[in-house]
Amino acid sequence: MKSPTIAVFTKNRTNAAYEGARLGADRVAARMGGRAIHYVPDTPDDVAQQAALVDRALGENAADRPDAFVFVPVHLTAMNESILRINAAGIPLVNLISPTGVGERVCFVGSDDCALAMEVTRYVALRLRPGARVVILEGHPASGTTGERLRGIRAALADLPGLAVAASVRGDYQRDIACDALSALLRQGVRFDAVIASNDTMALGALDALEALRPGEPLPPVAGVNAIPEAVSAIRAGRLLATVDFDAMKMACIATEAAFRHLRGEAVPSKIMLPVQVVDASNCAQWDLPYAARACPDWDEVMRCQQ
Repeated sequence: MKSPTIAVFTKNRTNAAYEGARLGADRVAARMGGRAIHYVPDTPDDVAQQAALVDRALGENAADRPDAFVFVPVHLTAMNESILRINAAGIPLVNLISPTGVGERVCFVGSDDCALAMEVTRYVALRLRPGARVVILEGHPASGTTGERLRGIRAALADLPGLAVAASVRGDYQRDIACDALSALLRQGVRFDAVIASNDTMALGALDALEALRPGEPLPPVAGVNAIPEAVSAIRAGRLLATVDFDAMKMACIATEAAFRHLRGEAVPSKIMLPVQVVDASNCAQWDLPYAARACPDWDEVMRCQQ
């Protein structure tokens, strides 16, 4: 009997969160007696490339197909046809991070994007003086997490009178794009007192821009989302104010285990939501580890939190 294979689809190799996700999937697949096969677009978040990778995984020979898919779509809707092809092939799909909008899935593994964005925004806002101005770095409009995170950031700022949005610009969840976007604002003379980025990769890009264009000046508060290792190191060094434990590695661990459990005939919840926590200088030590040293979450403990 051949070992089960899981086709793991992530969006890119430029966001460290997906590096953690792939490592988590590998680790769980090995523990459960199978293996993960990774499919990643060469161009970050490229729809045509991810669609071609789905076709490659499905192949022409049904015997060579993976036993399950663990899937992060690169676009809110553009991958719908590919998802329906996976369904038509009768292969179970576990979805994580960015929710799919069509077809059937075994379960979705994620966190409340609006709530986590509100939480980190409040954390930053409560440390600002009245009249402070905030720059928002938005994710890619095609991502399923972008709208909810932007809604959470704006809702939290609206709840705190005396704060204003200096600018809200796209960083597309990419470090270089976020760096360029904030650099443009700095060159235009836009005044701001803090930066809230919808992920850590963009927050690091914001720090790149600030340190390049304002060398030697004190950094304004900058916050992100994901608790990737480099962001946690930046918190420890006093460069980044905070992040949120939206942990793609943990989500991939649980999603991969859900796929294996489903293949074994076990019941799996239709939705598994992981808790989030603000990470700052007071508690960052527990996240201050490379992905290889981070532990996968315990399935039973995660299930108890779903009650």
